[in-house]
Amino acid sequence: MSFLDCTCISSHSQVQPISIEEQYEDISHQCSSSDVSPCSVLTDEDDITDLSTDPAHYQLLSQLGRGFNNLSQVSMARHTPSGRLVAVKNTNLDECTEDELLQLMNEVLRSRLFRHPNLLMSRLVFSSCCQLWVLSPLMSYGSADSLLRSYFPDGMSESLIAYLLYGVLRALEYLHHMGYVHRGVKASHVLLSAEGRVCLSGLQSVYSLMKDGKRMRAVFDMPQHSPSLLPWLSPELLRQDLHGYGVKSDIYSLGIVVCELVSGRVPFQDMPPTLKLRGSHCCLLDVPPYPLGDMGALKVSRSGVDSGIGESVVTGSLTRTATAERPQSPAPKNHSATLHNLVQLCLHQQPERRPSATALLTHPFFRQVKKHTRDSFISLMYPAVPVSCPPDTPPSETPTQICNTPSPTDPEPEDGMWDFS
Repeated sequence: MSFLDCTCISSHSQVQPISIEEQYEDISHQCSSSDVSPCSVLTDEDDITDLSTDPAHYQLLSQLGRGFNNLSQVSMARHTPSGRLVAVKNTNLDECTEDELLQLMNEVLRSRLFRHPNLLMSRLVFSSCCQLWVLSPLMSYGSADSLLRSYFPDGMSESLIAYLLYGVLRALEYLHHMGYVHRGVKASHVLLSAEGRVCLSGLQSVYSLMKDGKRMRAVFDMPQHSPSLLPWLSPELLRQDLHGYGVKSDIYSLGIVVCELVSGRVPFQDMPPTLKLRGSHCCLLDVPPYPLGDMGALKVSRSGVDSGIGESVVTGSLTRTATAERPQSPAPKNHSATLHNLVQLCLHQQPERRPSATALLTHPFFRQVKKHTRDSFISLMYPAVPVSCPPDTPPSETPTQICNTPSPTDPEPEDGMWDFS
């Protein structure tokens, strides 16, 4: 890993250069090292560490979203010397408070701490005047949430759900092994590349279980932006009692994501969080899942207003209007016994009865994943298509040494592709 040497100067604060040594070995090979599924395969396009740190070398093409209290703008950009497409997050440091600058620094540090193919990491960070540039691989299919809204309004196929969840579980297995709980697992933080790699984003929500060199069994911190995360948070996290919560909290969130992907709707959306604390739970009923005891109307899945690189999102170029020619999921649905069992295991009220991420990777529901190839992955995604660069995109103005947020050539889309919380 190359060192990060980034001096960010604003009118009211100076962030000292950051230098990170490889404090942790890359242990990703220890977590399901035999996995050869395309959901975890890195390609040459994913390695952006060799790209230049000159802002003039990047042509901003279209805006993917905004985030970080609307201070950050995320755009699809072309690295003009190589022609490669990347995602660029620009943040105006002059508009940040001291606390926000500290949050930015911690987010960059955290992103560079982890090394795993199923985590979205920002491995190229530099500053130009008052602008902080954070580059990530472009996840061309966007988030699972945007796919639901644009192409699968009645839910995804079980094969595609298994494919996405397997990549998420590998990321969680790695994070939990490293001593971190994610606390932000939801469909809008599940990203998919054109090559089929699944990435879990939202790393700004992660929390360390380590204290004074020892691993704690439970923590008590409430995640930031928790109102937007409420439908996915576990009962033990919401209770904030003396028992605290641990990594099994992420497993509960994964169970909610399963229900979200199956039906295109988020259980407990716009409902009091006390429903969970009173023992209400959701399950698959071979129809869109509803919280038991409250069969109220549910909204189409909208995973908050924030895809992990930055807060509010835009479904961007992936947004499509529903048409009669789009294949629609049949209703009611008949779900497999293995999927029913997976949801039941993840959504146990008692965290100690939920399996670990490692154990879930061996669940029968995921046996189908390793059979997939690049071609079969494309068939799973039909009718969705990855976002791509317009063939004759006019060059954008090269960002200069002025303290203004660079503007992409295309107007901001109406809806979001990633959830940049």
